[in-house]
Amino acid sequence: MRVETFPAPGTKVSASDFIVTGGGCAANTAMAVARLGGRAVFAGPLGGEDDAVSTRIVADLGREGIDCAGVVRNVGATASVSLILLDAQGEKSIATRRGAGLGEALPKNVARLVADAGAVLVDNRFPEFVTAVCRAAQARNIPIVVDLDQATRVDDPLLELGTHVIASAEALGGTTGESDFGAALARLARHAGGFLAVTDGPKGVSWREHGALHHMPAFALQAIDTLAAGDVFHGGFALALAEGKSVDEALRFGAAAAALKCTRFGGAAGAPKRRDVDAFLKSHR
Repeated sequence: MRVETFPAPGTKVSASDFIVTGGGCAANTAMAVARLGGRAVFAGPLGGEDDAVSTRIVADLGREGIDCAGVVRNVGATASVSLILLDAQGEKSIATRRGAGLGEALPKNVARLVADAGAVLVDNRFPEFVTAVCRAAQARNIPIVVDLDQATRVDDPLLELGTHVIASAEALGGTTGESDFGAALARLARHAGGFLAVTDGPKGVSWREHGALHHMPAFALQAIDTLAAGDVFHGGFALALAEGKSVDEALRFGAAAAALKCTRFGGAAGAPKRRDVDAFLKSHR
C-alpha cells in the first residue's frame, strides 16, 4: 500500500494505492531481466502445491514470460509473505512472515538450467541451492553475479564462486564488521577474488578496482517506490554482462533501470522496459 506517512502505533492512515505482487530477490531480478528484453529462467525453492502464495508466484512469473523450470516445490513448505507500506518519499516499511520448509531443497538438473545461459545471478538466501547452480555456471565459464543480500561470513564459499559480488550496504557491513566501504570491500577481497561492489540506494554504487575505491552516483529522480530497486539494478547489471558489455557499462545500465523503477509504484511490477532505459541513458549522464 502507498500512504502519505507511516502510521504511529495505535493509529490508522489512509492508503492511495494497493497492489498484490510477487517478490523476493531472484524473482524480482527475473522480472527485471524479462522487462529489459532478456530471457529469464527462475530457479528456487517454493512451497508445495497446497501453498497458494507459491502457486501465485509461479503464475505471475509465467505471465511475464519467465521460465520457471528450475522451481522446486516442497510438500508442506510455504513461501514468505510480506506486508509493505510505502510513504510519500518512496521509503518502505516491511513486515515479513518467513517461509518454512525451504532450506533443504536442492536444484534439479543444474547443467540443463545453465546450458545456454549468458550469465547467472544468485542471492544468498538459500546458499546450498544456489551453490550447485554456481558450480554448474563455473564449469561453463560464464559470469556469476552474487547478490550479497544478507550478512554472512567473509570466507563464505559462495562469495568465492562469484565473478561479480554486489552487496547491499547493510549486508556488507554485517559481513565485514566495517562501516567504511573501502575497508569493507578490502576485507572481502582477501577471500573473494572477483569484482566487488556495494550499492547504497540514492547514494549510488561503489566498487573496488586495482586496490582503489571507485564511485558512481545514482541518477537523481523523484522516487515514489524504492521497493525492488536493488533487485532491478542487479538484473540490469547481469543482463548487460550477458550481452558482453563492460563492467562500467553494466553498472550504468543497472543504475538507470533501478532509477526508473523508483519512479513507478508496484515493486518489481514497476520494472521498466528496455526501450525506456535505452532512451533514458541517451538523455542522461
